Amino acid sequence: MNMAQALPQGSVVAVIGSGAMGTGIAQVAAAAGYTVKLFDARAEAVQASIAGICNMYGKLAEKGKMTGEEVSAASGRLSAAGSLSDVGDAAIVIEAIVESLDVKRTLFADLEAIVGDDCILATNTSSISVTAIAARLRRPQRLVGMHFFNPVPLMALVEVISGLATSRDVADTVYATAAAWGKKPVHAKSTPGFIVNRVARPFYAEGLRLLQEQAADPATLDAVMREAGGFRMGPFELMDLIGHDVNFSVTQSVFHAYFNDPRFTPSVLQQEMVNAGFLGRKSGRGFYDYSAGAVKPAVHTEPRQERPDAVGISIEPGVSGAVTEPLEQRLRANGYSVAHRKPLPHSGENEAPGFHCNGAALFLTDGRSATERAAANKHPDTVLYDLVIDYASAKRIALARADQCSDTAYNAVVGMFQAAGFEVTRIDDVPGMVVMRTVAMLANEAADAVNQGVCSAEAVDIAMQKGVNYPRGPLAWADQVGVAHVATVLSNLAASYGEDRYRVSPLLRRKLSSGVRFHA
Repeated sequence: MNMAQALPQGSVVAVIGSGAMGTGIAQVAAAAGYTVKLFDARAEAVQASIAGICNMYGKLAEKGKMTGEEVSAASGRLSAAGSLSDVGDAAIVIEAIVESLDVKRTLFADLEAIVGDDCILATNTSSISVTAIAARLRRPQRLVGMHFFNPVPLMALVEVISGLATSRDVADTVYATAAAWGKKPVHAKSTPGFIVNRVARPFYAEGLRLLQEQAADPATLDAVMREAGGFRMGPFELMDLIGHDVNFSVTQSVFHAYFNDPRFTPSVLQQEMVNAGFLGRKSGRGFYDYSAGAVKPAVHTEPRQERPDAVGISIEPGVSGAVTEPLEQRLRANGYSVAHRKPLPHSGENEAPGFHCNGAALFLTDGRSATERAAANKHPDTVLYDLVIDYASAKRIALARADQCSDTAYNAVVGMFQAAGFEVTRIDDVPGMVVMRTVAMLANEAADAVNQGVCSAEAVDIAMQKGVNYPRGPLAWADQVGVAHVATVLSNLAASYGEDRYRVSPLLRRKLSSGVRFHA
């Protein structure tokens, strides 16, 4: 538990760099009651930044989020530093300048000759080792990462990054100060990607692989991730927003920093996007066309099918129904009487729980393709459904049918879900489907981060929800789906692809063996 005290209100916070990040940090700090000195090598940029902050305070007042007195006080706490020497009285200096190790090292070396020995030095770097930045300082123990997310005033997360030399007292003080500024801080070790940029890699990587394997088109995959998975944006629209040059560069950086660990392998498809100059919104074209008058691509949705007569569910004793029970409740709420029965001996129904309607066997994906599963079960009419964040309210669900499955059986499953109020999307029969494989990989990467001491289980879930707006923390999602099922999905993906990319985290295996959840 963090027991350190925040820097007291009124303390001088020096912000170096008046770009979007520096301006946002200054805005938040001044509004929280701190005296802010903003410095940039371009004096005109500082004045423009301060004017922009004051204008933003005015807009917040118009919305009732600040009073006139608060606007006046916060604006009065902002000032421009004419030179670095003007920040000598700072309690903390936060740099938000170019992402260059040499430039940051030079800046902090200059600052050490200006500020007092008890001044905290903080870097807003998103990718450079905090340990490396601090290595040449006279007092490296006082340098810490304070990684804000853009836009700073709106995004709650702050990653407080400790390098090898960082004092725990310094990290705890910065943590408490970020909390006093209304942020949600988390502690992390200085490792490549820290928490968010590391754990988020599968969100993009699995989407790119699904597209490369022709599971569906970008608009359809995005719709499944939004309307079934509950994510605010799908991977392709998000990569278009970030910019493929930036996103690909981060992926390459993490990949090389982990000495080419296959889990972080960049996508050839995204490399081609960069080569073509299809960088996303900023270039007018990415996975989507942003030119004037461009037609929005249609999302594949299955045509209406007849409602099947009845639905059954086979239950094997001891199998958890944590995922199937909400779906069963939704079917009942839409007029189905769901009959329970045990699998018949030697029937080939050796997996449960599974739904049945009009001869079709319907299972939650376990990382195998529907075709492989149909062969293993000796049940040709096998259909798989994807993970959904909330089966009671989700708008869409994705299905995959075995190559052996008849149209009659598949259409009955489509009709069943449509009768329950879902829009149904069929994807090609790829292992793990869309939401399930993405969530399993996010949970696996989060578990590895915890296992390697980068952060706690609580911190990784907070970071992914507050830093990138995930609908649920990846480890909380693993708890809900079941660690056993997540491990099964990953193991089956590894078997399907023959790649170390899908290896199961040792911590997931440990949780599986102990039966202990990530969160009580």
